[in-house]
Amino acid sequence: MKYEAIIFDLDGVICHTDKYHYEAWKAIADKLNIEFNETINNRLRGVSRMESFNIILEKYDGVMSEKKKLKYAEEKNDIYKELLKNMSEKDLSKEVRETLTELRNKGAKLAIGSSSKNAKFILNQIGLGDFFDAISDGNNITKSKPDPEVFLKAAEYLNLPAEKCLVVEDAVAGLEAAIDGKMDSSAIGDAVSSGKATYNLDSFKDLLSILN
Repeated sequence: MKYEAIIFDLDGVICHTDKYHYEAWKAIADKLNIEFNETINNRLRGVSRMESFNIILEKYDGVMSEKKKLKYAEEKNDIYKELLKNMSEKDLSKEVRETLTELRNKGAKLAIGSSSKNAKFILNQIGLGDFFDAISDGNNITKSKPDPEVFLKAAEYLNLPAEKCLVVEDAVAGLEAAIDGKMDSSAIGDAVSSGKATYNLDSFKDLLSILN
């Protein structure tokens, strides 16, 4: 096989938690009387919690201290985590479940490379708690995408060189991180139109043809 491992972004690739992020950030924005909509929300994809909040604060009338920023970011996360309790195995599509199983049967190692600090909780909720060979997430990185750290750590946990890993991403920041980390990538969803990926996927199961 050309690739020995596949590293997946979580949100937007394995499952979708966009609506919960949006609801949680909207609650904070409303509290601070800040304009927040789907267009602004789309800019938050693939970036860390604090960077997301800084983007939201572009519409804030005033200056906020770092201490207050941390307080509101934590409050957002508490709301988000509460909403995540609504997730279940129904949030994992049959296509994704079957494709992951087939990739594993082909001998590929599978990992998560996500900026989220809630990755393990989400995986447990959707029935994939013990499925992946490695999880690199917001708890073990200091720099979020487009920095390649999260993917390089995943490769390190798998004991594989970067060039043996294929990244699967739905965000441009994630594709840029893969490029910077010297990894090939597959784009899915909105990231396809960026033209930055090695491969473009029409559907998740298209990964099987790349590995053949």
